[in-house]
Amino acid sequence: MADEMNAAVLYGKEDVRIVRLPVPQAGPGEIVVRVAAALTCGTDLKVFRRGYHKKMLRPPVPFGHEMAGVVSHVGVGVTTFRNGDRVVAINSAPCGECYFCRREQENLCDDLLFNNGAYAEYMRIPARIVARNTLLVPPNVPLDHAAMTEPLACVLQGMDETAARPKDQMVVIGAGAIGLMFIHMASLTNIDVIAVVKHAEQVELARSFGARQVVQTTATEDVVAAVRALTPQGRGADVVIEAVALPMTWQWAVEMVRKGGVVNFFGGCAAGTKVELDTNRLHYNNLTLRASFHHRPSVCRRAFEWIASGRFQSNKFLTGGAPLEELVPVFRRLMRHAEDIKIAIHPGEGPHER
Repeated sequence: MADEMNAAVLYGKEDVRIVRLPVPQAGPGEIVVRVAAALTCGTDLKVFRRGYHKKMLRPPVPFGHEMAGVVSHVGVGVTTFRNGDRVVAINSAPCGECYFCRREQENLCDDLLFNNGAYAEYMRIPARIVARNTLLVPPNVPLDHAAMTEPLACVLQGMDETAARPKDQMVVIGAGAIGLMFIHMASLTNIDVIAVVKHAEQVELARSFGARQVVQTTATEDVVAAVRALTPQGRGADVVIEAVALPMTWQWAVEMVRKGGVVNFFGGCAAGTKVELDTNRLHYNNLTLRASFHHRPSVCRRAFEWIASGRFQSNKFLTGGAPLEELVPVFRRLMRHAEDIKIAIHPGEGPHER
């Protein structure tokens, strides 16, 4: 293994540089993975735009968190993995001991350990993540696809928390990668989906992932009325997923749901954002308002099973690939083109490992 590697380091707002860093070494209980695929995501794009992440990233710092690759170094005490294993290492692991972990709410763990630095040739996986949230990838599953486990787990966590049932009607606001994953998973579980999208090119995209009906916000005078008109007797949807993270779309979500329905505010607005909601509507319509954050190890395993089975069409979410050196142009492309979903960054040694 080489002494140095190429890695993307975040220095500030829209300031990411490919630099030479020492190749990480595996300590006790840890592994080092040669990264075959690191996927772009909306969170990383926000980090690129803002230059930081309040919970996880203070520049200068390596970043990126959706990855899969091949084990290159095994630390003392690791018996589950060995050199050459194909793995997907999830970006976090709970402590397993705190109040929230004991209540099976590991996504809210008081000591949730995050791991970043996937946009690099090698990545060190901390012992806790090795033990609790690293999975072997079978030879028939492309590593590009396996790297999608983490965002899909977030979506499954959100689906679980709505308690949506087959034949329910669900509105999904947003057609970024996460919104499209919600649409696709809802469709796969026999839920009727109305997609709310912004751009014309997203209309057919949403349909291709399973939306039966689509409302384009920029071509509709009253978005809420247009959505409710697509529901039986105009009563509103059983479930509404907000995946845009704007105050306006949070308010739309509450107006689009039926009496007794569930709203999941999945998109996290910027810190300090305030939203005005009609308290009479909430109270007298008996609405349930939820907000989903992150994932749990058991949900990560379910997400991986969906990907490994081939039922979840991972290939449709990958709209391009690029070497590590093109990461910044890729981010700029994602900021311009709504039809792009996820780009696979390949820092490793070539496509034969994917």
